[in-house]
Amino acid sequence: MKKIHLLVVKSFIGPFIATFAISIVFLLMQFIWLWVEDLIGKGLDWIFILKLLYYAGASLVPMALPLAVLLASVMTFGNLGEHFELTAMKSSGISLWKIMNPLIVFMIFISIGAFFFSNNVIPYTTLKYARILYDISRKRPELNIKTGVFNNDIDGYSIKIDDKNMNTGMMYGFMIYDHTKQKGNREVTLADSGELRITNDQKNMVVTLYNGSNYSDIKSKSEKNDYPFRKDAFQKQTIIFQLPDISMKESNESLFKRHYEILNTEQLGIVIDSLKSEYNDRTESYQNKLIDFSYFKHEKKTYLKKDSEEYIKDSTEKFKPPDELVYKVNLDKIYNDFNNKDKLYAIQEAKNSVNRLKVNIENNQQSLKNRLEWLKKHQLARNKKFTLSFACLVFFFIGAPLGSIIRKGGFGLPILVSVVLFMFYYVLYIIGEKSAGEGALPVIAGAWLASGILFPFGVFLTYKATRDSKIVSMDKIENTLKKFQNFFKVRVG
Repeated sequence: MKKIHLLVVKSFIGPFIATFAISIVFLLMQFIWLWVEDLIGKGLDWIFILKLLYYAGASLVPMALPLAVLLASVMTFGNLGEHFELTAMKSSGISLWKIMNPLIVFMIFISIGAFFFSNNVIPYTTLKYARILYDISRKRPELNIKTGVFNNDIDGYSIKIDDKNMNTGMMYGFMIYDHTKQKGNREVTLADSGELRITNDQKNMVVTLYNGSNYSDIKSKSEKNDYPFRKDAFQKQTIIFQLPDISMKESNESLFKRHYEILNTEQLGIVIDSLKSEYNDRTESYQNKLIDFSYFKHEKKTYLKKDSEEYIKDSTEKFKPPDELVYKVNLDKIYNDFNNKDKLYAIQEAKNSVNRLKVNIENNQQSLKNRLEWLKKHQLARNKKFTLSFACLVFFFIGAPLGSIIRKGGFGLPILVSVVLFMFYYVLYIIGEKSAGEGALPVIAGAWLASGILFPFGVFLTYKATRDSKIVSMDKIENTLKKFQNFFKVRVG
């Protein structure tokens, strides 16, 4: 048995290492294609680019591990089945479950290692990755100029473009606000097109604009509130911006340490408790305030005690007058006693009060919604450290029995089946995460949706493979269809 277990483990480790490397490269390609045009050939040091790729690759390990486990398990048991080694073991009285035992132990250690990697290494690599991206953006602010969004990386200026040609570098629809004088939006430059370039000494960014106009409001000396309008058209104009952080100094990492992706489970637990308490306190406080000052109208009133001493309470304080001073008010009678002018005034005041209350509720609702979404992101981040580790076990119990059933090794059919299953898992994972973030599902249900659906499928495949039974029996399907056909014939007859 020990030799067989050693054979199975050796057969698994080789494909596992190879598929893990392929998975990392495959997932890293998404990052490369996203940033290659912005990073390559822009005067950046290769050391920073390589560091960025290294930390980005490390952050992909939790996602690459389940895919590698699935590919390796399908390939391993597919090869054993294709070369009749699996058949020979079973004919010797060794069940598939016993054959899988050493790899199950190995997968448990892999899952535990994946959790510790996600909990301790990923926060560190994500912190370094975020810091490098931030440092690059400070050194090369033109990389952050996205279409349709104002960019404020250059002190005193806000820049927006409508479109960008990635091949030529030409940008279209320039809008530049000059805030260097700190007098508001009084100077703006519009241009049909333009281009950016960095000087050789990396100290300045030169913006060349074509076919545009400069607009400015100049305060008149004669009249204090008179702002004459001025427009200067141009066919070509060059603006030079001084770039910050020319030495590419490393930024302070404390700027990023509060983000949920850079916290471990213990830190996330502390932050989640704090966010929950803050959210509940704010919700309760606003509800009480809404009831006290919006639903019930209070006025400053004077009450007399039995000893005839004046007792004044402000409307902002909760005060219940003595029982002998409480009286019922017939609002309908009071309203009917008003003349038409007073009635109209009362209705208008009520309408204004309701509108103000509506705006106030909408603003506070959005504020509470944002806080709740931020809380859910922290909860999802904590669950994510467990779900991706558990996915390694799930994919093993899918891949191993599936490989023994299809009995096909190599990189052909196993890769096709594995990629389809992994894509299905990834889609479920994204759906669960989005649904939990939007409140359609509880956070735990959304975080564990993908694993919760695929785990029973893995149990089913393992059960079928250990009993050497077909996944789908065509005879049973035909018999079921015949029963339905006979049932409808009898009903029609």
